[in-house]
Amino acid sequence: MSTYKVEICGVNTAKLPVLKEAEKEELFAKIKSGDQDARDTYIQGNLRLVLSVIKRFHNHNENVDDLFQIGCIGLMKAIDNFDVTVGVKFSTYAVPMIVGEIRRYLRDNSSYRIPRSLRDIAYKAMQAKEALSRNSQKEPTLEEIAEESGISVEDIVYALDAIQTPLSLFDPVYTDGGDTLYVMDQISDKKNKEENWIEDLSLSDALSRLNERDERIIKLRFFEGKTQIEVAEEIHISQAQVSRLEKNALKSMYQYLKL
Repeated sequence: MSTYKVEICGVNTAKLPVLKEAEKEELFAKIKSGDQDARDTYIQGNLRLVLSVIKRFHNHNENVDDLFQIGCIGLMKAIDNFDVTVGVKFSTYAVPMIVGEIRRYLRDNSSYRIPRSLRDIAYKAMQAKEALSRNSQKEPTLEEIAEESGISVEDIVYALDAIQTPLSLFDPVYTDGGDTLYVMDQISDKKNKEENWIEDLSLSDALSRLNERDERIIKLRFFEGKTQIEVAEEIHISQAQVSRLEKNALKSMYQYLKL
């Protein structure tokens, strides 16, 4: 992408307005009642959002004016579809919309041409997914999408993979005068939820109550994935001894965790 300019598409980015939360709420109420002037004001007040998003595409050889215009289309779609009753910030909803619009533009204008047949399969699958999501209010499975679209699971996976633009979890997507929002911040973390974190603390506490040899056996077996024979060779005892010590250690940990 070319070097960033102060003026993009005739817009002086150094003088872009910043809306306060109260202003956003008031403007959105007017937008929903059909006030076009309020919509224009809201767009102007969120152009910094577009500017922040397009910075993550700095390694693409695309004209910054073009990306800014495409990002604005994504912003307008976000404004038109945003539901204030959902309880999320507008920026949280808008960023994926803007990113998606730009990625579609880059994909469709890439020098690496994806076969039309693959794109058609991917778009048909995405339409089926949206229809299923609207009707069931849950994330549909690949099998459900395949049944809805009449396309095999294998073809859907291949087509969707082909149209994706790789991105890093550390790619910045938005900065609102404070901490930067990264891709990883918008991904649900099912592994490190609070209850799992508490379980890990309990497990660590139970391990620490074992003697040094038993703790080492458990870590080698269940954290490093070694067999009993490999553990026996490493700590210089028989495999039968490892088996006995392992069972006793697990029993001790289980009794502690039950308390």
